Amino acid sequence: MKKLIFYLLFLLSLNSPLKAQQYSLSSPGDILKINVTTDSLLHITVLKNNKPLINSLNAGLVLSDKTLPGRKSKVLKAQKQKFNTLIKPVVAIKNSSIKDEYNQLTLTYKDHFSVVFRLYDDAFAYRFETSIPDSITVNNEICDISIPGDTEGWFAFADRWMNSYEHMYEKSAINKIDNEKTAQLPFLLSIDDTQKLLITESDLYDYPGLYFAGNTNDHLHSIFPPVVKSEKENKPGRGGWDRIFVPASTYDYISRTSGRRSFPWRIFAVANNDRDLLNNDIVYKLGKPNELKNTDWIKPGQVAWDWWNHWNVTGVDFRAGVNTQTYKYYIDFAAENHIPYIIMDEGWYKLGNMTERVPDVDVKAIADYGKEKNVGVILWCVWRTLDNQMEEAMNLFEQWGIKGIKVDFMNRDDQAVVNFYWRCAKAAAAHHLLVDYHGAHKPAGLMRTYPNVINYEGVPGLEQDKWTDSMTTPEMAVTIPFIRMFAGPLDYTPGAMRNAQKRDFAPINDNPMSLGTRCQQIAMYIVFDAPLQMLADNPTTYEKEKESLDFIKSVPTTWDETIPLDGKVGNYVVLGRRKGEIYFVGAMTDWNARDVVVNFSFLPEGSFHITYFRDGVNADRNGADYKEIKTTITKNDSLKIHLAPGGGWAARIER
Repeated sequence: MKKLIFYLLFLLSLNSPLKAQQYSLSSPGDILKINVTTDSLLHITVLKNNKPLINSLNAGLVLSDKTLPGRKSKVLKAQKQKFNTLIKPVVAIKNSSIKDEYNQLTLTYKDHFSVVFRLYDDAFAYRFETSIPDSITVNNEICDISIPGDTEGWFAFADRWMNSYEHMYEKSAINKIDNEKTAQLPFLLSIDDTQKLLITESDLYDYPGLYFAGNTNDHLHSIFPPVVKSEKENKPGRGGWDRIFVPASTYDYISRTSGRRSFPWRIFAVANNDRDLLNNDIVYKLGKPNELKNTDWIKPGQVAWDWWNHWNVTGVDFRAGVNTQTYKYYIDFAAENHIPYIIMDEGWYKLGNMTERVPDVDVKAIADYGKEKNVGVILWCVWRTLDNQMEEAMNLFEQWGIKGIKVDFMNRDDQAVVNFYWRCAKAAAAHHLLVDYHGAHKPAGLMRTYPNVINYEGVPGLEQDKWTDSMTTPEMAVTIPFIRMFAGPLDYTPGAMRNAQKRDFAPINDNPMSLGTRCQQIAMYIVFDAPLQMLADNPTTYEKEKESLDFIKSVPTTWDETIPLDGKVGNYVVLGRRKGEIYFVGAMTDWNARDVVVNFSFLPEGSFHITYFRDGVNADRNGADYKEIKTTITKNDSLKIHLAPGGGWAARIER
């Protein structure tokens, strides 16, 4: 009888889950701590200063034949490590030197599966790794977050599964989000009004982008674009026929990929206040390191842009438009003002075939003219056309002497389209081409791996002012630096010289203006990260606004140091920067006029010249009203500045 009981207990043990295993890890300064329990899923709690930040995070990888970790998964090895290194980015988006200090825990399971946890003092991240010999099908990835349901956050809700990442951020409590709402990354949560939690991802490759939905309670759960089986038919002549490819049918899985790989990092960044979100490099740190041996040819800089201003140059003896003469005029303007690039946007090639130019545009002659003037040419193109003609088109661009491409209208981030980003970046690097992605998802680490990827749109930018008054608002301008810009730079394309208060604004496609003041447009060049930064207005308008132009063209597009000074999401932002020994400060506000104080204690010892642009006395009536002031300051000084509704302030400080 005893033998029978023992045998029955043995059989039960084979079919019951293993005893849960528990682990913990703290950040280098003991600010963050995670507790991990592993059984049929990973159960993670996150604490900050020993107080709960995330009540519960359940995570797992669902393959076609099993879930990892599974009911019988067992941790064979738990390894803790400490790291403290220095990253020198090829393109210094925020800082030319990035400290990378973290503690790491790696749990290695018996079934070809590992989980890596990293704790920084300002962020927690985890990722899955597999070492399965064959390819695998990933049906789903679980990331189920439990946070008090009345927690408020800033979310941009997107369509499934077409998404250009050009959506407005709006405030919502978690318990107001249902399963029909799709929240794109990054988004920002306020925990108990004292802690900020920003969620995003990095090292996204051969895998779909991550989104979240809710259950009108206290949970947010991960959702992913499925693998696309077929697309709705596009016929030449229909609107968007060459660029918009809407999924018609999908598979019931999210990725078919190598079984030997690391999966994307899931990032949970923390901050005590909104200001601290302005200088966090965690997305860059967690990107795969640079794969290019030679990067000397990668040159960030400003760009004279044609499309926003609708080629509206005046006072010339030729018909302005998409033609060789107009682009030579843009090159002359760029050369005179030491602007390193111009862009040729839509119209230079016959849609559907990038090797067939329109009759009035001689790209080779334009590029040759630019070379004479030391101005590079960047070409716009549609992503699918480029993908179909990748090698042929890039060979041609290299022969012409083109310096970069602006790739547009991906509008998806399922696995296949994410793979296009990587394929395009690699091919462009082989031909020494910079890449600016438009109609694009948020940055997610690719810019570190391929530093020739020099900017992303993925933001409702100034172009929206051409057709609506409800998107590119001052409120949005002081929201995106804390949330969208956290993930990486943004091609917002500032620089409007026609500036209007709300009551005077009208969307005019061919002769657009901006919402807010002139000084807000100028401040954007300091506040917004953009290694490739556009001048959106036309050359003749800038030539009539020499003071504004001279300041704008003096602003660098990469930085040695970023110095957060003040700010509140959706209300205002004050940000300092340093390039060499020259400092810049930019401030912007929403539609509410306000006074802010800039304290110059970040300056070294000594006396400095300061040139600043402030909103004019009448900027609340005329958005173009401003005043330029020159004086001296020291680190012991502070300055109270008044921002008009939709206003801004911009300063250059040098010895």
